[in-house]
Amino acid sequence: MDPIGCDTANRLKTSKRLVIKIGSALLVDEQTGRIRTGWLDRLGQDIADIRARGTRVIIVSSGAIAVGRTHLKLPAGDLPLEQKQAAAATGQIRLAHAWQEALAAQDVTVAQILLTLSDTEERRRHLNARATIETLLNLRAVPVINENDTVATEEIRYGDNDRLAARVAQMISADTLVLLSDVDGLYTADPRTDPSAELLKEVSELTPEIEAMAGAAPTGYSSGGMVTKLEAAKIAVAAGCAMAITDGKPSDALSRLENGAACTWFLAKSEPLTVRKRWIAGTVVSSGAIVIDEGALVALGSGKSLLPAGVTSVEGHFNRGDAVAVRLGNGQLIGRGLSAYSSTDAALIAGRKSGDIEKILGYRGRDEMIHRNDLVLEQSVTEARQA
Repeated sequence: MDPIGCDTANRLKTSKRLVIKIGSALLVDEQTGRIRTGWLDRLGQDIADIRARGTRVIIVSSGAIAVGRTHLKLPAGDLPLEQKQAAAATGQIRLAHAWQEALAAQDVTVAQILLTLSDTEERRRHLNARATIETLLNLRAVPVINENDTVATEEIRYGDNDRLAARVAQMISADTLVLLSDVDGLYTADPRTDPSAELLKEVSELTPEIEAMAGAAPTGYSSGGMVTKLEAAKIAVAAGCAMAITDGKPSDALSRLENGAACTWFLAKSEPLTVRKRWIAGTVVSSGAIVIDEGALVALGSGKSLLPAGVTSVEGHFNRGDAVAVRLGNGQLIGRGLSAYSSTDAALIAGRKSGDIEKILGYRGRDEMIHRNDLVLEQSVTEARQA
């Protein structure tokens, strides 16, 4: 069948936060087990062009096990878990070096982050990972994230970098996730065996019928297949992040995608921040309360973060990352948010300037008690004053 183009130019060009996932089958030559440096160098050019227009880019890269098994001279076929982890430990060094070389040629700073799925799901580790990624993005670096295969177990067995990429997109409130794959999207049937299979241009809802279209994983280095890509799509779109699957084999895959290459888009129904704030407002039980003054109330009403200087007292016991109520001194509920400090530390810095935090606590934490992206107001400043 003729490939169906996708109207992706606007989606990618207006993206503010883009997560790109690269599979092992693209990055590693199956015959030699070596990294395809020419392909990676060209991808680096595309990434640099995307960043030049203000988009913040995060990469989720597979390939450590595929590269490492070659250098350790491990046999072809499925490996025991211990050998996979050994291969990952060897391959990760080479993979990180390849990314550094490819993006340094474009004057782009690279940072390596190793995560497991549990790092994105357990709250404390989730917050630490998110804070690190946010800091790197603010410093104009490109985080290159890979699964921490040397300690992960379930993730290695099931090849879940697709789902890890979606979790990363969810964690950092990305608006776009692109899975560069060895196929150009989701078909109504397996195009390798069914010549009548048709490519779906857009998927607005992941129905059981859509899920049934996913076939088995292909042989070779790729271990995810379409099943894990649809699982990733569920996570991404629920977080307000649109997701595309497209053929990554051409070295200029991202440029081709922008120019309408064949692909499948999974459409999100809400913006990332809307989804996150809805979660904070509706599903989180407050562990304590932070009491604020009039000046802080005005600042919050104008869209600013809550600084320690505007806090008058702290109630209850909570840990860093827990949900807390934000109240006035008369007990009136103003909103809810995720605290950047434990109740103990929050009480110590309440009423103090952000510049004093390190001197008081002995470490340099965040300037904000609650960041504006982690805060949901229950009512406006005018409503609060009239109550």
